[in-house]
Amino acid sequence: MKDRESIHTAGQSQAARRTCARAKAKITVRSSEAKPYDQTAGPGLVEIRLTETFSGDIEGESPVRALQVLRDDRSASLVSMQRFRGRLGGRQGTFVLQGSETVENGKITATWFVVPGSGTGDLSGLRGEGGFEGRFGKGSDGTLDYWFE
Repeated sequence: MKDRESIHTAGQSQAARRTCARAKAKITVRSSEAKPYDQTAGPGLVEIRLTETFSGDIEGESPVRALQVLRDDRSASLVSMQRFRGRLGGRQGTFVLQGSETVENGKITATWFVVPGSGTGDLSGLRGEGGFEGRFGKGSDGTLDYWFE
C-alpha cells in the first residue's frame, strides 16, 4: 500500500511541475459542406467538411472533417478531426485536434484535445485540451489549456 501511495504522489508532482497556459479564440466557420452517407435507417449519418478560422490567442485556420449522427429533431452528435495551421501563444506550427460535439436547439458544445505527437514546427511537443460553445451563424468561443512535453 505504501508503494502505491509513493507512485501516486510522484505522478502528482510531475503533473504539478508542468506549466499550463490557457488560450482563448473566436472561431468562425468560413465554409461548410454536408453529405449524407448512410440514410438506410434513422438517425441519418452525415459527413461534414468545414474550414474554420481562429482569432485571438489562437490565430490561424483549420480544415475539419466530422462525422455526424443527425436525429429527426435536428439535434446531433459528432466526432471530428482538424489540423490547425497558425500561431498559438506566439509559436508557429500545426497540430491536430480531436473533438466530440453535441448540437441541441441551434447551439453547439464541444470538447477537444491535441492529438499527442501531432505538433510541428514551434508547436512540437504540444499537448492540451479544451473546447468551444456557440450558436450556428454566430461563431464560437473556444479555449485550449495547453503545455509542452
